[in-house]
Amino acid sequence: YFNTSDNNLLYWGLDYPPLTAYHSFVCAYIAKLINPDWIALHTSRGYESQPHKLFMRTTVFVADLLVYIPAVILYCFSLKETSTKKKASIWGVALCILLYPGLILIDHGHFHLGFALWGVLYLSYDWDLWGSVAFCLALNYKQMELYHSLPFFCYLLGKCFKKGLKGKGLVLLTKIAGTVVVSFAVCWLPFCTDMEQIMQVLRRLFPIDRGLFEACMFSSPPPHLANIWCGLSVLIKIKNIVSPQTQLKLSFVVTFLSLLPTCIKLTVQPSLRGFKFALVSCALSFFLFSFQVHEKSILLVSVPVCLIINEIPFMATWFLLVSTFSMLPLLLKDGLLLAYAVTMLAFLSVCVASFSIFEKTSAEDLQLKPFSLSLKGYVSWFKSFPKIVRSLFLLSLTLMGVLSLMSAAVHPPQRLPDLFPVSVSIISCLHFLLFLVYFNVVILWDSKNSRSQKKIS
Repeated sequence: YFNTSDNNLLYWGLDYPPLTAYHSFVCAYIAKLINPDWIALHTSRGYESQPHKLFMRTTVFVADLLVYIPAVILYCFSLKETSTKKKASIWGVALCILLYPGLILIDHGHFHLGFALWGVLYLSYDWDLWGSVAFCLALNYKQMELYHSLPFFCYLLGKCFKKGLKGKGLVLLTKIAGTVVVSFAVCWLPFCTDMEQIMQVLRRLFPIDRGLFEACMFSSPPPHLANIWCGLSVLIKIKNIVSPQTQLKLSFVVTFLSLLPTCIKLTVQPSLRGFKFALVSCALSFFLFSFQVHEKSILLVSVPVCLIINEIPFMATWFLLVSTFSMLPLLLKDGLLLAYAVTMLAFLSVCVASFSIFEKTSAEDLQLKPFSLSLKGYVSWFKSFPKIVRSLFLLSLTLMGVLSLMSAAVHPPQRLPDLFPVSVSIISCLHFLLFLVYFNVVILWDSKNSRSQKKIS
């Protein structure tokens, strides 16, 4: 975390929490046993060989086999499907999640997502302390897990409230708080020898000076990121008008207000179903409105969407396709057009085969029945709702396909060299804003939450 003669922060400096350092440290010791040249302090800088690349890729694959993939499979079995027909759908759900193109194409091996999945899995069995440990590990692996922190916090706090803060609820709250403190203490212990060490790690984790957003993969403005600030930057140069400190405050206020209704509902009516939907909504709010978002951060929204793909297969499939499309500039930069096309088509095909998504577009299938009933005079409009939704989905697919082809095969006008990447970012952002409204409507009008509270004793 410090810049020294032996550690060039610009080249191999660490800007993730300590658990990432420990993982790298273990991999380095294994590498040293195979070939010490791979990790020699100075001479390994810029070192490239096929065996070294194979080793590095193998470490990712092994970690996925140990952390992410088991969590996905066990989560699918936790869905408590009973009939033979529904048991078959468990494997369909697992296949859809594992075939999600975003994780395959971009940074497969984000192990913090695996730890977060373990946290969700433990909470689904009411193993609250183990769920707290798993999420603490996720948060201490990548600070971006803050996207999921409020749903975990509100759900567990809501359970404590329901049990009563003068009895069992207080005991549970004390146990959870102790578990979190101990988990963080163990992860941070080597850095707690003096305050400067801790502060340096925090500065590396949260480099506020970089501004509201940064286009890590592109040197020319505007940044190609599908969130609201980058979309607005096409019309208004926010970074030139507003100071970095004001940008930070602005993004905090907007993010907080956008996720507040969901968090209040989850705290007052804690349910596992509400918790999973809140993971999606809160992560999407962070992606759209928070400070210094990266293109790949959409994966933090996509993985929770994968967890509810069995409940709203049509909308989940649509969202996951759009999330992968939103990263198209990164994929083209790495020459992954063919892989992008193949994985998108494979994923869509598996979702259609597993869930028959085009047959599940009614208001009830999309979890909008309570909302439609609350409109009273406008209920008749929902009769044509399935046809409208299917048409919008096909239009969206067509638009993504055409823009993908144009981005890869057509040279943009000289006056507008960023035409296609910016178009991808704006179209994706509009999709995400509509999805945010949709998920919030589902959460706030969810009548199943109140019934499921009876199961929480």
